[in-house]
Amino acid sequence: MPTSPQRRRLTAVTAASILLLTAAGCGSGSGNSTSGPVKIGASLPLTGEFSQPGQAARRGYEVWAKAINAKGGLLGRRVQLVIKDDASNQNSIVADYNALISQDRVDLLLGTFSSLLNLPASAVAERNRMLYVEPAGGSPEMFSRGFKYLFFSQQTTADKQGAAFADWIAKLPAAQRPRTAAYPSIDDPFAVPTVQGVRKILEKAGIRTVYRQTYAIDTKNFDTIVSRMKAAAPDLVVSGAQFEDGVGLTRSMEKADFTPKWLFQTNAPTLGSQYAKAVGTGTTEGVLFPVSHAAQARTPGNQSFVDAYRTQYKDSPPEDAADAYAAAQTLQSAVEAVGTVSDQTKMADWLRANKVQTVLGPLGWKADGSPTGSFMTGQWQNGQVQIVLPAGVATTRTIVQGWKPGGTG
Repeated sequence: MPTSPQRRRLTAVTAASILLLTAAGCGSGSGNSTSGPVKIGASLPLTGEFSQPGQAARRGYEVWAKAINAKGGLLGRRVQLVIKDDASNQNSIVADYNALISQDRVDLLLGTFSSLLNLPASAVAERNRMLYVEPAGGSPEMFSRGFKYLFFSQQTTADKQGAAFADWIAKLPAAQRPRTAAYPSIDDPFAVPTVQGVRKILEKAGIRTVYRQTYAIDTKNFDTIVSRMKAAAPDLVVSGAQFEDGVGLTRSMEKADFTPKWLFQTNAPTLGSQYAKAVGTGTTEGVLFPVSHAAQARTPGNQSFVDAYRTQYKDSPPEDAADAYAAAQTLQSAVEAVGTVSDQTKMADWLRANKVQTVLGPLGWKADGSPTGSFMTGQWQNGQVQIVLPAGVATTRTIVQGWKPGGTG
């Protein structure tokens, strides 16, 4: 596949971020004070294309900060979050992390949302030799750069996040298994490898690809894509999406009366009530998706997190909030194990050698900062999210056979 303008911009911005840091110098800009609050900086997409998951991530960080401060803080010091809005823009994210380090003089960093933004942001952290735990950003490209301070606080990288679903589909009896599949995807370094990973498994199982399309990140109208998919008549649609485009594609499919038997979609369905409101509760029925977190999970501390989130925001936590909470837990564990915020090389070394208990379950990492676990598969059933795969962590034994949109709910 030829290099897209979006990927060329991504490469250019990542390189630019490293060059910008040459003049900024190395090492934490905090001055390593041992008194006063521990300042933890992050820039999140609170506006723009990724604003829905960005706002969820902010809430996850805030729930964690409130909880740890209620217990006396980090190393006995109150945690102060310093959060900027990068407006879903790659250039802004570089400027924001530079400012967090050199102007706000934060002690620690937490990551942003999406591989698209974490790629350049993590380069800023790496140049300054600051630990960078990202809650979202599973593109394999993230971990191909030889970075020593980057860690991903989900269970696996994007190319493996759909494996549980794809393996299950591939093993269905022939009469139930889809024969053909379509693969539309936003041009995003997370979504594309997720779709490619699923397609590889399904094609090996004999499920024929009848449509593939990578669309621009700023696509708003999906009618042409849906018309072409409908003409190809796939049994299964695997949609690589973020929130806005995932909602837009689903709406266009329903408007065109294109209801393939199966719909598997990344990211958008994990946004809980926001997704249901955007597409209509009835339209969610049967949608499958890769997911890192379940409110019902019996992982250490999960019930306390869910209860705190519901108390603070009057809603159940979406996946992106839980991922952010887990990133903060990971950072907390490294700091507490080392006993200081100043030696971030030692923190990174500790994470590579140890597992951390989080609301997502135990997390461990390879030398490159990529995680060593596996993802779950969720499904919308009767207006609620259920975990359906793998069987050992499933919250229901039922998997709804197919996508069954039923109106605007």
